[in-house]
Amino acid sequence: MTTDATSAVLPDAIYSGLRSAIISQSIAPGDSVTESAIALRFGVARPTAKTAIERLVADGLLRREKHQTARVPRLSRADILDLFDSRAVVESAAVAALATGGPLPAEALSAHRALLATATSDTADGDFATHDIDFHRALVAGQPSLRLARMHALLMGEIELCIGQVQAAHLLTAAEVGAQHQGILDAVTAGDADRAARLTREHIAGARDRLLTHFDTDPL
Repeated sequence: MTTDATSAVLPDAIYSGLRSAIISQSIAPGDSVTESAIALRFGVARPTAKTAIERLVADGLLRREKHQTARVPRLSRADILDLFDSRAVVESAAVAALATGGPLPAEALSAHRALLATATSDTADGDFATHDIDFHRALVAGQPSLRLARMHALLMGEIELCIGQVQAAHLLTAAEVGAQHQGILDAVTAGDADRAARLTREHIAGARDRLLTHFDTDPL
C-alpha cells in the first residue's frame, strides 16, 4: 500500500475508534481530545490525528471553541429536550414517507438484526447503541427526501451522544429497543404511515424521558 493510500485510511480508522469511544463514554462528556494525545494513542502524525478530530467536530460529537482544545459536549437538559423533539419531527416524517412508498432500506434491516443479536447474546445490552444509531440513520437516509436526510444529518452527532448516554446509564435494554424498532418496521411494511409515525414518536419520547429523569438525578 502506498503512503498516500495509508494516509487516506488512517484518519477513517481513527475517526471510527474515537466515535465509538465517545458514544460508549470511554471518552466522557467534558473530556478533552487533543491532537497530541490522539497521535500518541494511535501512533500517527499530529496532522492525521487533527483530520479525524475535525471530522468529529463537524459531526457534532466534539466541540471546539476558537483557540481551544476539542471536547466532548456536555449537553444540558434544554439541549436534550430540543434534540429529541427535533429528532421526533424528522424521523416520524421519514418513516411515514417510507410507509407510503419505497422498500425498507437494507441497512436498517441489517442494523435491526445486529441489535436483536446483541439482545440475545451472552453480552446482552453491552453495546447496542451503534446498531440503534445505524438503524435510525438508515431509515431516514432511505426515504425519498434529500432535505429531510440533510436535516437529520445535522442532528445526528448530538443524537449519538444522547443514545450513548442512554446505553451507558442502562436506561433501556437492547431487547426493549429491538421490540420498539420491530413495531416501527411492521407498520412501515404494512403501509400504515400514521402508525409508523406514532410509534417512532413514542420510541423517541420514551428514550428522552428516561434520559431526562436520569439527568435530573445525576446531571451529565
